[in-house]
Amino acid sequence: MTKVALLNTKGEKIEDIKLNEEVFGITPNKNVLYDAIILARASLRQGTHDTKTRSEVRGGGRKPWRQKGTGHARQGSIRAVQWRGGGIAFGPTPRDYSKKQNRKERRLALQSAVVSKLEDLVVVEELKLSTPKTKEMQTILSGLKLDTVNTLVIVKELDENLILAARNIPNILLIEVNELNVLDLVAATKVLVTKDALKSIEEVLK
Repeated sequence: MTKVALLNTKGEKIEDIKLNEEVFGITPNKNVLYDAIILARASLRQGTHDTKTRSEVRGGGRKPWRQKGTGHARQGSIRAVQWRGGGIAFGPTPRDYSKKQNRKERRLALQSAVVSKLEDLVVVEELKLSTPKTKEMQTILSGLKLDTVNTLVIVKELDENLILAARNIPNILLIEVNELNVLDLVAATKVLVTKDALKSIEEVLK
């Protein structure tokens, strides 16, 4: 049975809680996880890049000089790719970078990402602030020894104090449970999750 320590915001252990074996008892599938990361990164690309070919560049309709007798190489247009101001050969054109992954694979990838972060998982009973001050949030992170590492903070519901207190801390990414994704999990050094959020994750992934 896999267990994890439940801490308070001062970093003091309250108890050990058991993790759902259906979720945390699997061996991470690296291939599916890799595919999900590629999919997530590809979805961030707009694909709006574009360059003009020689047929799209304005001008160059007239042959710059006659074919023979000038001593120059033959040219058909001043908008050919070798000319300054000419078209671009084999340049990028608009395209859709999105990839597909079936539902079971996406679920397995997220589960694999969660399990792969088990050793870096920090569970707190709750994460509520009395004021919207960054100093209070930094005090909590310092008590949990998370103030110097990239940390993904997962809560069941966001409140205004927490959003305002965390938004100016560069190494913190704050999300709700329903925003949990493979890319953020893999990119984080540590994962801070509340007890309620952990239960929600187990319910969704089991």
